[in-house]
Amino acid sequence: RFLVVSASISKPTFQKSFSIVMRTILLNSIKMSLWVAVVASTRGRISVAAFSHATSAAARPFSRQPFVNSLTRRQKSSASSILRSSTISSTSVDLEKSLDVTHPAFEVIKKDVVEEYGAYCTLYRHKKSGAELMSVATDDDNKVFGITFRTPPSDSTGVPHILEHSVLCGSRKYKTKDPFVQLLQGSLQTFLNAFTYPDRTCYVVASQNMKDFYNLVNVYTDAVYYPRAIKDPMVHAQEGWHLELEEKEQPLTYKGVVYNEMKGVYSSSDSLLMRESQRSIFPDNTYSV
Repeated sequence: RFLVVSASISKPTFQKSFSIVMRTILLNSIKMSLWVAVVASTRGRISVAAFSHATSAAARPFSRQPFVNSLTRRQKSSASSILRSSTISSTSVDLEKSLDVTHPAFEVIKKDVVEEYGAYCTLYRHKKSGAELMSVATDDDNKVFGITFRTPPSDSTGVPHILEHSVLCGSRKYKTKDPFVQLLQGSLQTFLNAFTYPDRTCYVVASQNMKDFYNLVNVYTDAVYYPRAIKDPMVHAQEGWHLELEEKEQPLTYKGVVYNEMKGVYSSSDSLLMRESQRSIFPDNTYSV
């Protein structure tokens, strides 16, 4: 626990109080460690602030020279702060350089720095297709990549959601049935997923390993632009919905990855409340579908 005491006292009183404090430290040193930092003004009346931290003697052995040790700690702390400051300064310079990166296939639209997050952002536009690309450089070990498409639905049949799942079921280069599952199990990813919102669909990957990161990007971009689903209708049936017959005497049942997922969503009272709230707030646009 920390104790903060502030008082305005004369110099003689301060010296007397200081002696009492030091005797208290020595008397209690067997049971606890008490570190005291005293800051005093040398002009007129003296303002004293005492900060004490009590811990068990076993956890932090008592020293008869608390102020010497405290000074040593402050010196080490100052050295660490200088080194840390130097590292931060070097990192900031490297991040600023990211704002000057250009590519012949892209034109720079805007540059900005989000100081709250230490993010150096550059917005590009692909000259041939018009696609926009945002580069965000931060001091973070995670390397993140995402592709986002505008997918406003015209009804609530769930087509964008089914397409989101179908896209990650193999592609031109990666013909396996479930590359998404294999990446979850066999890559060094720190994040791997896709999301469908009322107005957009996002495919996001992240990794701290550069080689693994570029491999994830390669798989996701090929899946997004050349999905197996455009040539194999069974993908949509598998991910959306289809009829199954376990035994010939049994009735047909609906099955499907998204179908089962949405059954869970619509059985949640929280999800239903959020959906109805959104419809009430935005009755005339895609968020009400």
